[in-house]
Amino acid sequence: MITIHTDGACIGNPGPGGWAAIVLQDGTKRSLHGQEDRTTNNRMEMLAVVKGLEAVPESAHVMVFSDSQYVINTMTRSWKRNKNKDLWARLDEEVAKRRVEWQWVRGHSGDPLNEEADALAHNEAVGRMSRSRRSPLTHVDEAGKAQMVDVGAKPETLRVAVARGSVLMLSETLEQIERNGFEKGDVLGVARVAGIMAAKGTSQLIPLCHPLPLDQVTVEFELDNQRNAVDITATARTTAKTGVEMEAMVAVSIAGLTIYDMCKSVDRAMRIDGVRLVSKRGGKSGDIVIE
Repeated sequence: MITIHTDGACIGNPGPGGWAAIVLQDGTKRSLHGQEDRTTNNRMEMLAVVKGLEAVPESAHVMVFSDSQYVINTMTRSWKRNKNKDLWARLDEEVAKRRVEWQWVRGHSGDPLNEEADALAHNEAVGRMSRSRRSPLTHVDEAGKAQMVDVGAKPETLRVAVARGSVLMLSETLEQIERNGFEKGDVLGVARVAGIMAAKGTSQLIPLCHPLPLDQVTVEFELDNQRNAVDITATARTTAKTGVEMEAMVAVSIAGLTIYDMCKSVDRAMRIDGVRLVSKRGGKSGDIVIE
């Protein structure tokens, strides 16, 4: 069963508000939160549930925990819906797609997930989250100086990042790679080792990266004859206090550069293209899938 712990907050009622939902699914915790400039507490309580349900698969079995009697009793005891009909319609739509159970919890009773949702919603309401969004460069201090982020207080969790990129080339170059026809040796084999070694040394290449105990790095290749490209996928895993996005992207980049170096004698027009993060898992921000 997936559990969702929700809360909403509003300064002024109506006034600036915030909502938050803590989603627990398959041992992974995700924190969702946001704000609205002028709203009410009840709308934020409702929106938190809507956003939480939207974040879990359809047909899932879900238990929603909320300290809002307005939400819980309306959904379980058919309280009248005189206001907020737009949000009730959205909530009904999301509930209809899933098997949802409801549990009221007393606010500020010591439940850790309820307290966490309350703090996130309150911070959104008072604008703390919006200020952090306007200054998102964690590697720059208040004086504008570069800094290494202090992750000492963060918990160690399993973190996974996947990155991809391509090396575009002439069709003749791709054919030689495929038949292992280069004097320097196995192009993809050497590139794989180079990518793994580079990931292990990321903190020596990127000045403010933390050195991480990598559990595993894999570098895989796929030959695309239609695009005349070698597509590279790198996956980095660690159990640590910060993520491995940079390690995965460095692995792709160095693997691509190695392919270029080994093949440049026959193809000077090669180019490395589209190095990017495609997904990450773990940490405070939870799962992010970009493509």
